[in-house]
Amino acid sequence: MDLLNTLVDKGLRRESPTREEALAVLATSDDELLDVVAAAGKVRRQWFGRRVKLNYLVNLKSGLCPEDCSYCSQRLGSTAGILKYTWLKPEEASAAAAAGVAGGAKRVCLVASGRGPTDRDVDRVSKTIEAIKEGNEGVEVCACLGLLSDGQAERLREAGADAYNHNLNTSEGTYGEITTTHTYADRVDTVNKAHAAGLSACSGLIAGMGESDEDLVDVVFALRELDPDSVPVNFLIPFEGTPLAKEWNLTPQRCLRILAMTRFVCPDVEVRLAGGREVHLRSMQPLALHLVNSIFLGDYLTSEGQAGQADLDMIADAGFEVEGAGERTLPAHRADLTGCGTDAHGCGGEEHACGTGGGCGSGAVCGTEAPREEAEVPAARAGEARTDLVAVRRRGAGTDLAPNA
Repeated sequence: MDLLNTLVDKGLRRESPTREEALAVLATSDDELLDVVAAAGKVRRQWFGRRVKLNYLVNLKSGLCPEDCSYCSQRLGSTAGILKYTWLKPEEASAAAAAGVAGGAKRVCLVASGRGPTDRDVDRVSKTIEAIKEGNEGVEVCACLGLLSDGQAERLREAGADAYNHNLNTSEGTYGEITTTHTYADRVDTVNKAHAAGLSACSGLIAGMGESDEDLVDVVFALRELDPDSVPVNFLIPFEGTPLAKEWNLTPQRCLRILAMTRFVCPDVEVRLAGGREVHLRSMQPLALHLVNSIFLGDYLTSEGQAGQADLDMIADAGFEVEGAGERTLPAHRADLTGCGTDAHGCGGEEHACGTGGGCGSGAVCGTEAPREEAEVPAARAGEARTDLVAVRRRGAGTDLAPNA
């Protein structure tokens, strides 16, 4: 396809595609899907080789958020049966983080539900960052705490944070349809505050909320303009008890097209496969590794992911390798400009908060496996609700059970 040849050439030159080209990727047929994946895979390998960065979520404070983000199980008015607990102590968070690092994660993402941190909360998280850094040499720490006030990003940086996650989630034009308690501009402002403080900015999106192709292209181009180092791509987990519980709009093929489009628009950025991959990509997750260079290991903020060992096996079986603690994540030209991408910097997995479910709309990871009841798994059809794949997290941070890492 001439389109794909053009997009590969642009991606190898770090040149932006046009909006029309990005929309055309989303409009490709299933017959063309493997060609799309192969083309975007060339761009991914040019800038990131066959390395996969592992990230690990620690949900510092779960549930009871005053914001009304429609996608989030921790939102105001949510009746989802998720874990609810107040702040973890620094030593508890450090122990949870250590499990992820032992499983191969080089970045720990600290997420807390809420509109944004108070100064006291920043003090608390600063102590947690210090505890994690003391116990895990070389680990990157990304904070995801919601909307930041003046000076808070600087304080987190001084405490040792490497990155800050705050996702745009959807296009500016439709943002008011998913959240009314804060604005799209508030989110952009927080990403800019993180940038200005010298933190590696991490900001991404959630697909599957009923948005149009135009909305997806709008938000990805807006992210390119913001220029974060990390772009987590989340796929909506439709929790019962939330306004978007009936939104089952994604197929594995649709998810792969969205990831490919994101890679073409953001060729040299850490594109992270975040919340919802197990629910919507299912057995096609390995193909996504040809498009992304980063994933979350194990569980998310309020939902369970697949077993940590299964993640590691998937990476190896697909012919990729886990990125080591001493390896540079970002290409040299980005690392030199931002001061990050060596052994510290990127976050985001939404369920939706650090890219999965917290911090005013942030994803999540925590959690060895608690046994699930075996259920008969139906064959997946386009648009079919796969509620059997949505499992509330009952292990890891905030529980007495070992985490899944």
